[in-house]
Amino acid sequence: MYLQVTPEEATFLDGVRKFVAEEVLPNSREWERNTQFPDAIWPRLGEIGLLAMTLPKEMGGRGYTCRTYVEACKEIAKGDPALSMNIAAINALCVAHFVNFATDEQREKYLAGIVKGEIKLAWGLTEPDAGSDARRVQTKAEPMADKPGYHLLNGRKMFITNAGKADLIIMVARTSETELSAFFVETNQPGFKNVERIHTVGVSASWTTSFDLVDAVGWHTPCKFEEAIGLLFRGRLGIAGMAIGIAEKAFELAVEYSKQREQFNRRLCDMQSVQNMIADSAMEIEASRLLLAKGAEMFDMGLPIVKEASYAKLFASETANRVTNRAIQIHGGRGMTPDFLVEKLWRDAKLTEIGEGCSEIQRLVIAKQVLK
Repeated sequence: MYLQVTPEEATFLDGVRKFVAEEVLPNSREWERNTQFPDAIWPRLGEIGLLAMTLPKEMGGRGYTCRTYVEACKEIAKGDPALSMNIAAINALCVAHFVNFATDEQREKYLAGIVKGEIKLAWGLTEPDAGSDARRVQTKAEPMADKPGYHLLNGRKMFITNAGKADLIIMVARTSETELSAFFVETNQPGFKNVERIHTVGVSASWTTSFDLVDAVGWHTPCKFEEAIGLLFRGRLGIAGMAIGIAEKAFELAVEYSKQREQFNRRLCDMQSVQNMIADSAMEIEASRLLLAKGAEMFDMGLPIVKEASYAKLFASETANRVTNRAIQIHGGRGMTPDFLVEKLWRDAKLTEIGEGCSEIQRLVIAKQVLK
C-alpha cells in the first residue's frame, strides 16, 4: 500500500478487508440479481465506520484522511463495485457537504442518524438536460415567504445514485437565472415523487432513479454552486479507488486462471500473448495506484487537486476497463458467463468512465489546467 496511514486507520482498513471477504464478496451476485442492497447493509456500514470516514471526529465521525478514504473505496470495490460507488459518493459528496456547508442546526438534526446508517443519503445534480454540463440545471428553488431558510423546489432529476432508497437528498437547484445552490430535501414528503427505477448493465444493485420535485420543501445550505461542485475533486479520487479495486480483482482472477488453464499442452500463463496482457495490466494498475496516491496525499496536505484528481480518475477508470476486458479475453468463452466474476467486473467497470465526470470531461479539465 503506497498510502501511509495511521495505526488507527490501518486497523480500520483491516476491518474493511475482513468485512469485504466475509459479507460483501459472497453476496455480490445476489445483490445484483435482486438489483438492490439489503436494508440491513446501511446500519452495518455505519457500525464499521464506512459512512463517516470523511466526517471530523468533533462532528461524530471518524475523521480519516483522504488516503484512508480512497483505500477503503478500493477494498470495497474488490467485493462489490456498486457498494463502493455508493460509499464513495456518500463520503465525498454528501457527508462532505455537511462538513463544509451545513448549519449547526442542520448538522444537529441529521448527522447522528447518517453516521448510524439510519438516514440514507444521495446527491442530486444530474437532470435530463444537465449531465456533463452541470450549469444547465433547471430545477428551480423559490424562497418560502413564511419559512425563512426554506425553498420550494420544482424540477426533475435523473441518474441519481441511491435516490430510490435515500431518506435525504442534497439537491442542486437554481435560485436565479445565473445562480445555483444546494438544499436538503427529505424524500418522505408529498413533493418528492419517484418516476422510475433506472436499471443499468453494471453496478445494478445501486438504486438509481429519476424523480420529480413538485413544490418539494428544501432546506437551504449556504453555499455557491462552484463550492458544491468542488466536492467532486475528492469524489473523483474515490471513483479512481473504486476503479483500481475493480482492476485489481479482475487481474487477480485472470492471473489465477491463466496458471490453471491449459491449451496446446501449455498453461495460458506460459504463452507470450497472455504474458503481454498480464504485463500491460500489471503496469497500468501500478501507474493508477501512484496517481491516486499523489492525489490523496496532496488533498491531505491542503493543496489544490483539480488536475491530480482528473489524472487519477481518468487513468484508473480507463485502466479498469482495459484490465477487465483482458481478463475476459484470458478466460475466453467462460469469461462471458455469469459463472465467472470477471464478467460482472467488466460491466461494473464502465461506470467509472462515466460517473463523477466522464473521461472527456476529465481531459478538458486537465487541458485547461495545463494551458492556463
